[in-house]
Amino acid sequence: MSTQKHWTIAAAADALAKGEVSSRELTDQHIKAIEDNRILNAFITESFDVARERADASDARRAKGDVAGPMDGVPIAMKDLFCTEGVRTTAASHILENFVPRYESTVSGKLRDAGSVMLGKANLDEFAMGSANITSYFGSVKNPWTPKGANADLVPGGSSGGSVAAVSGGVAIAATGTDTGGSIRQPASFTGLVGMKPTYGRCSRWGVVAFASSLDQAGPIAHTVEDAAIMFEAMAGYDPKDSTSLDMPVPDCRAAVAAGAGGDAKGLRVGIPKEYTLDGMPADIQKLWDQGVTWLKDMGAEIKDVSLPHTKYALPTYYIVAPAEASSNLARYDGVRYGLRVPGGSLDEMYELTRAEGFGDEVQRRIMIGTYVLSAGYYDAYYVKAQQVRTLIANDFKSVFNDVDVVLTPTAPSAAFAKGEKMDDPIAMYLNDVFTVPASLAGLPAMSVPGGLDANGLPLGLQLISGVCQEETLFRAAAALEHAAGFTAKAGDAS
Repeated sequence: MSTQKHWTIAAAADALAKGEVSSRELTDQHIKAIEDNRILNAFITESFDVARERADASDARRAKGDVAGPMDGVPIAMKDLFCTEGVRTTAASHILENFVPRYESTVSGKLRDAGSVMLGKANLDEFAMGSANITSYFGSVKNPWTPKGANADLVPGGSSGGSVAAVSGGVAIAATGTDTGGSIRQPASFTGLVGMKPTYGRCSRWGVVAFASSLDQAGPIAHTVEDAAIMFEAMAGYDPKDSTSLDMPVPDCRAAVAAGAGGDAKGLRVGIPKEYTLDGMPADIQKLWDQGVTWLKDMGAEIKDVSLPHTKYALPTYYIVAPAEASSNLARYDGVRYGLRVPGGSLDEMYELTRAEGFGDEVQRRIMIGTYVLSAGYYDAYYVKAQQVRTLIANDFKSVFNDVDVVLTPTAPSAAFAKGEKMDDPIAMYLNDVFTVPASLAGLPAMSVPGGLDANGLPLGLQLISGVCQEETLFRAAAALEHAAGFTAKAGDAS
């Protein structure tokens, strides 16, 4: 059996099909890797018994020639925001510390039915609120990457920090993430991975612990664009239980990857938005962006300068809309029906004590902001105005996609930073999402592809954005960009 550390889904599926490895062997290898790398704190709950049971079932199916697809037998991490029947689901919060769902989320159920093996529930920022995975009740996650010549602990990005740490650290082959304002793409950029946010509604939100319902979207985190396509096809699809689910067939994104994998970008029109050039942007980020433009042009793409004039309002708009929806969604955690309960002298006191103890500082901060912008006298001035600006941002993209097929931008304004570096400055932390938030507000599919390393040997990502339901175009462009970048670096190489 091969003991390679960084398997891809495609390579694992091939090895399983050839009988070079069994799912049980592959699963045991990754369980040992988890046990040997607990310093990453990538998992909140380990589900090794479930994993071995599913691995054995996969091997039995394969022996009978009844393989469920390319995910069958592949060990993955499940972000601890997806409800999993019989396996603790905490959303990284004290208030749900002991919650064990009696039902399965649609996305995790689809992946289970596709034969994937769930190793455990990956750590995250509490209720997915954060950009560094430092707000989890169960402790912060360590980025497997370290700066060249240094021994600093870096954040993995957030909120899907546990998911990217698991994949980048070689303890899971792929992972699920959720993206509200960049929580798949930004951590993927910080850890040298591919992270993809589908069109809003492509993947069901049913059974996913809600943060901001009009923004939340599940997506894959993987080593390659091909792996992301395989996983996306397994996760996506119409769900009548989700009123926002798109009743459309899932596109053949793996075929789209094959079309671009040889470096063919002929016929692609690529937009470069001037508004994404920030004052004081690090030279490494600008250099990589310029390089990305050159790569696509050399592969036959047509490069066009475009304008998204309302981009500058995206971040403040997001931090009105998202906290407002969070305030509403998190009202259900009251100590009455499920989750933590702290007794009080009255019902109101029980609510207050339970929520004060159950929610961390960042969650409380966003609830208070959200409650304020929804309150009488401020609703029209803030929330309604933010929704109007959101429409303008979406219209900007709609107009641009009349002239181009994809938009190319940086994924994040920096490489991974040290733990504690921005923790006391919420505004600085929120700025991590400056490049990812606009696509989220517009509900567009977007992907981060690793493009290179900065001066400290840390990974940097390039973001591609396409039009609504244009995932095939997105995957083709991403495969071409991946081919040109030739990124092969792994965590540990720089140290």
